[in-house]
Amino acid sequence: MGKKAKTVSGIAKAAERKLDKSTLPAPPLPPDEEVGSAKLLDEPALPGTGFKVLEGDGYDDGGVADLSLLIDLEDSVQRRRRGETEYFSALKADLLPRATRGPMAKMTRREQKVSLAQLLFSEDEGDEDKGPSEIYMDHGGGDDEDKTTLMHRADRLSQARAALRLSLLLREPACASLSLAELCKRKINLSGKNGAEEALRCADKALEIAGDGFWDGDDVAIEASDNPKVPANFEKNATTPGLAHASSLKLLPLRVSHLCLRSALLQRGNALAALERHDEARAAYEQVFPLLEGEPRCARVDWERHSLYVNIGNTFSRSGDFALADEQFKIAEKLGTDHLDLGDGSENDGKAMVASAKRSRAFALKRIGKIDEAKAIIKEVVEQQIKDNVEAELKKKEEEAAKKKEEEASKDAPKTES
Repeated sequence: MGKKAKTVSGIAKAAERKLDKSTLPAPPLPPDEEVGSAKLLDEPALPGTGFKVLEGDGYDDGGVADLSLLIDLEDSVQRRRRGETEYFSALKADLLPRATRGPMAKMTRREQKVSLAQLLFSEDEGDEDKGPSEIYMDHGGGDDEDKTTLMHRADRLSQARAALRLSLLLREPACASLSLAELCKRKINLSGKNGAEEALRCADKALEIAGDGFWDGDDVAIEASDNPKVPANFEKNATTPGLAHASSLKLLPLRVSHLCLRSALLQRGNALAALERHDEARAAYEQVFPLLEGEPRCARVDWERHSLYVNIGNTFSRSGDFALADEQFKIAEKLGTDHLDLGDGSENDGKAMVASAKRSRAFALKRIGKIDEAKAIIKEVVEQQIKDNVEAELKKKEEEAAKKKEEEASKDAPKTES
C-alpha cells in the first residue's frame, strides 16, 4: 500500500487521480448484442432511397454501425478486458496504448482512432479506387502510367502503411487486419503483377488476424515498413489470438471477424488473380459468400456481391471459358436490374452495376476474338451513360430552380409581428 499524501499539493494531486465512479458512462453492451449494420433502421439515415433494402422493410445504415465496431471509438473491447474502474483510471492517467511521439503525440487515444479511420476509409474525389466496386483489373504494373498517377498511388500505399503502424500502436487488431487488406489492394494498384506476391502476403496476414488461430505482431509489423522484406532468419512466434478465437469472442462480437475476413478474402482473390492463379483466386472469392448470408439486399452489400461475381467471372474469362464467365456476369447484372425494377432500390447503383457487368462481358468477348460483339456492348454502355448524364444534369437544374423559387417565395411572404 502506497504512502498517503501529506502536503497540500500532494493531497490535491491524489484527489485529481481519484476516479469519480458516478461520472462514468454506462458499460458497453455484451458482445453478442452488438450486431453492427446487420440491424436495419426504421427511417433512412440520409435523404434519398439508396439505403432502402430490397423486398423488405427497413433501411441500411450505410455501414456506419459496422465501422463503429471496427474502429471501436468507445473502447468497448478495452473496457471489457480491464473492467470499468481500471480502464477509466488508466485513461485518466494516460496509460492506455497510443502514439506518444511524432505528430500525433498531443492527440488523445480517441482522436488517434479518428485519424486511423481517416487513413483507412477516406477517399478523395480523384481517387481511382473511390467507390464501392472491388473488381480487379489487369494492368501492367505502372510502366505506362504518368508520374502524377504513380505518385498518387504511392501516397495511398503509404497511408495504408501508416494505418497499420497506428493500428499496432493502439493495439487494435481489427484495424490492423483492415490495414493489411488495404495494403494488398493498393500494392496491386501501384505495381500490378510485380507487386502481387507482396500483396498476397499482406492478405494472408490479414486473414490470420481475422481468424480463429493466432498471429505474430512482429511478423505483421514487417509490412508497415517502407520496404517490407521478411528477414532470412526470422522465426514466426504466433501467440496473439485472432479475432475469431474463443478468448477474443469474450470481448468482441464475431461480426468483427467476419467483416475483416470479407475484406481480406476479396483482396486475396485479387492478388491471386494478378498472379494468374485463377483457380485459387476463385476459391478465395467463393469463401466470402457464406459470410454474406443473412446480410440485407441493399446497395452497399449488393456491390460486394457484385464485385465477387464479376471477379469470379473474370477468372473464368482469363482461363478461356467464356460460357462460365458469362454465367457470373449475368448474376452480377441481375443484382443491378433488381435495384432498377423492384421499386425501392438505388437507381444510380443499379445502373452502375449493370454497366460494370456489361463492360466485363465485353472484355471477355474481346478475349475470345468476338470484337464486333464487344464493341456493340461498349457502345451500348457509353450511350446509356451519356443519356444518364443528361438526365442527371436536367434533374439538378430542376431541383435548383425549385429551391430558388421556394427561397424567393419565402422572402416575399408577409412578415407577421410577434
